[in-house]
Amino acid sequence: MCACRCGINVHVREGEVRFIEGNPNHPLNKGVICAKGSAGIMKQVSPARLSRPLRRKPGSERGAGEFEPISWDEAFAMLEQRLGHLRATDPKRFALFTGRDQMQALTGLFAREFGTPNYAAHGGFCSVNMAAGMIYTVGGSFWEFGGPDLERAKLFVMIGTAEDHHSNPLKTAISEFKRRGGRFISINPVRTGYSAVADEWIPIRPGTDGALFMALLHLLLRRERFDRDFAVRYTNAAQLVRVQPGHPQDGMLVRNEQADEGAPDAPLNFWWWDEAAQAPVPAWTEDAQPALWGRHTMPDGTPVATALQLLHEQTEECTPQWAAGITGIPAGRIERLAEEMAHCALDQAWDEPQPWTDWWGREHASVRARPLAFHAMRGLAAHSNGFQTIRGLAVLMSLLGTIDVPGGFRHKPPYPKEIPPSVRTVNRWEQVRPDTPLPAAPLGWPTRPEELMVDEQGRPMRIDKAFSWEHPLAVHGLMHNVITNAWRGDPYPIDTLMIFMSNMAWNSSMNTQRVRRMLSDRDESGEYRIPFLVVADAFHSEMTAFADLVLPDTTYLERHDAMSMLDRPISEYDGAMDSVRVPVVPPLGECKPFQEVLIELASRLRFPSFTRADGSRKYAGYPEFIVGYETAPGSGIGFLTGWRGADGSKSLKGEPNARQWEQYANNDCVHLTHLPHEMRYMRGVNRDYLRYAREHGWRKLELPAVIAIYSDILQSFRLAAAGQGEGRQPPSHLRERVFEHFDPLPRWSEPLEHKQVDLDAFPLAAVTQRPMAMYHAWDSQNAWLRQIHGHNRLHLNPSTAREAGIEDGAWMWVESPWGKVRCLAQFSEAVEPGTVWTWNAIGKAGGMWGLEPGADESRRGFLLNHVITDELPAGHGPISNSDPVTGQAGWYDLRVRIYPARADETDADADPARYASVQGEPLHGARDDMQPLAAQRTWPAHEAPPPAPGQLRASGTARRVLQYMAGAGKRAEPARQESGELRERTQP
Repeated sequence: MCACRCGINVHVREGEVRFIEGNPNHPLNKGVICAKGSAGIMKQVSPARLSRPLRRKPGSERGAGEFEPISWDEAFAMLEQRLGHLRATDPKRFALFTGRDQMQALTGLFAREFGTPNYAAHGGFCSVNMAAGMIYTVGGSFWEFGGPDLERAKLFVMIGTAEDHHSNPLKTAISEFKRRGGRFISINPVRTGYSAVADEWIPIRPGTDGALFMALLHLLLRRERFDRDFAVRYTNAAQLVRVQPGHPQDGMLVRNEQADEGAPDAPLNFWWWDEAAQAPVPAWTEDAQPALWGRHTMPDGTPVATALQLLHEQTEECTPQWAAGITGIPAGRIERLAEEMAHCALDQAWDEPQPWTDWWGREHASVRARPLAFHAMRGLAAHSNGFQTIRGLAVLMSLLGTIDVPGGFRHKPPYPKEIPPSVRTVNRWEQVRPDTPLPAAPLGWPTRPEELMVDEQGRPMRIDKAFSWEHPLAVHGLMHNVITNAWRGDPYPIDTLMIFMSNMAWNSSMNTQRVRRMLSDRDESGEYRIPFLVVADAFHSEMTAFADLVLPDTTYLERHDAMSMLDRPISEYDGAMDSVRVPVVPPLGECKPFQEVLIELASRLRFPSFTRADGSRKYAGYPEFIVGYETAPGSGIGFLTGWRGADGSKSLKGEPNARQWEQYANNDCVHLTHLPHEMRYMRGVNRDYLRYAREHGWRKLELPAVIAIYSDILQSFRLAAAGQGEGRQPPSHLRERVFEHFDPLPRWSEPLEHKQVDLDAFPLAAVTQRPMAMYHAWDSQNAWLRQIHGHNRLHLNPSTAREAGIEDGAWMWVESPWGKVRCLAQFSEAVEPGTVWTWNAIGKAGGMWGLEPGADESRRGFLLNHVITDELPAGHGPISNSDPVTGQAGWYDLRVRIYPARADETDADADPARYASVQGEPLHGARDDMQPLAAQRTWPAHEAPPPAPGQLRASGTARRVLQYMAGAGKRAEPARQESGELRERTQP
């Protein structure tokens, strides 16, 4: 339903869902439920539901929406034959990309055992910069992996967070925080959602948050207002860095070759400079007086500096006045903000009486509480400069001592991980072999250039170019690059693309119109450039119309699911927690959970984890797989932590238990294992926690996660770009790019798009965000939620609108260098004057999602993705409009101009040919119309008379809802029409 995954109780009468309420016994939401959760009833009766497998009719065009029903046996036979051939001959020609599926441990396992490197989920489009920027720095990040301890905080600073993130728990926490007298500051271009209840709103220009963090670091370092003890013991701020330009190890932390390394990927043999002895000493030497500042010379003549000294020099020019010109925040307010943070974290700190032991064996009677909490998400992440921006925030939090302490940022099990986690990808073509699982994961955490997924010539091994020199640390992959790269055959052509739960033809792509045309484009021989497209989803979307094969998924109320500790759990700060869904109603028609589809295909294709030595299948289906699977034979670690062991008496680790699903269902579908009190803080360096985490499979190493103020992982890529040292090096046209962006210290630079756009001609930043009442595109066909958001408008400051001659509520154009779209204006003082914004995914193509003809979503709503570009021009061909470090889609970097629409103008006046010169190669066989699906009924909705004049526009849907709630509704029965198109009928 959404990523929050709140506990719910579902009331069923006569086989129909009648009422959904929050579960008061669930630790996550404690009974609180939002509009999305309550409106789950309407998902069950949505006219957009798919109900049987469909095959594109022979001879029909992709995108025309002409399908014929087939049986599951036919669908599985088709997939088994096609995928089996690819696996036996060239497994990289199969690509599996998924949306917000919340079961990436299973989809990733499927891809790995298929043997394809081409797998990823939605993170590269969503907020991989948040995950990568923080995990490469502190070992954990916001969202499922950690968050603000508002129970003990006194000051809460929220930056770049929309109202859909961790919605119910965060709303509750903020409410209680404010009632206790806490102060809440929101830094955001827009004041909506959580920010509306902030004590102070500080508007900021999109994409400039990194400049703010650099200025805050400048002030805190200059005034020495930071946690010195924390910086010395638990970060690498005092460690010595070689400062020797031209040397193969220039910029790397100097290693003590005589000391215990620890592990190659988590070394500990570094040096401090002892102020008393004025000489180097091994790091963490007891009774040493490590210097945090200064440049020094090692006994062998090596020039060195402390990491913090280099950070101080990096921020020296980043004054509040400098940042004010970039961010739009007055310099005086930046200075006061720095002091507010320091005062709260340092002057209002206290000792929490909780004994614990650090990794070096030192016993502590207490934990130092720092009551300064932060929260940040996509507003920082979805920029092409977002990785270094988030590094800046993580370093700021670390210097103030707020990492995993009372009142600050708290990790959630299974985090913190090693820095970075001990998961690597394949990195040589000989590791990708027919009929053979990959020997490493398809996604991982590189630590040096040798671990990139490139061939001997430096060319990408993945279709999305993740882990290549274009995006070396793309730990979530680049979902938004897949269709463009596959269409172009760059770096190679693929045969079959399987998409699950992702609307790649609409709101989950950049430059939507071009992507839609690519999906139906043919080469010179008349064949589709992407030969075979499989789409699995529960609803008919803009994407399903392009499929060659449609697999109907269930809703969340019709299937088993596991929110696993191996995946994206829902842990609490003080305990490991996972949960399940159990079906409350049977699947609609012939719908089948995608989890079951993967289990079936894996069994037919004889993947090792799914079949026995004789080729027979191990698991009858997904529920049995979840119970029986172990990460290694006899490990006792599986997808679920609760009620393990043959009798269900064990937690976290134990033998498979055949009654595990039943016991979850009898206990509110959730399992929580509280951590012992001595393991609840400072977990990156907490000896007992590190041992506990390794024993339960949460991490591979028992070594401490020393916070990386300075990242020599990044420096290793920079050295390669400079041509220093041996090993892999980037191609010549990428050297400057890698060198610039792989700074081992936080930095701010303009987003890539801003460097290529005339900012005077396109003076406004344009961003989108999801409304609290909807999640991605899936809820904007929900009959109840549509009454909250029937269409979207472009929100803009009245002063901005008046300057452009636009009236409140009037039609207007929003134009970028890449396209233009017509929309309605909405005046708002809650948006900074240099920004315009809208809700995402409400605007729909005509005829989609089972909506009535002329529904507001297609008639009055719009999609800003139409004017975003997925690529930018470059000297050696186009480059992805993404962060050069992680591949994060830069869809918040959009620049636009606005002007009134004339009374006689329509959407048809947005001619895409006008923008052809900036879009790259021509499309050979695709249609050139602006909205190829909008002009035709590609998927007829329920049969209903047209609305009378003045009647509710969605009257057919509204009438069916009223019938349903009165008890007259029946489950939708699929029926094949004479035309061969599929209709869903709800018959009273």
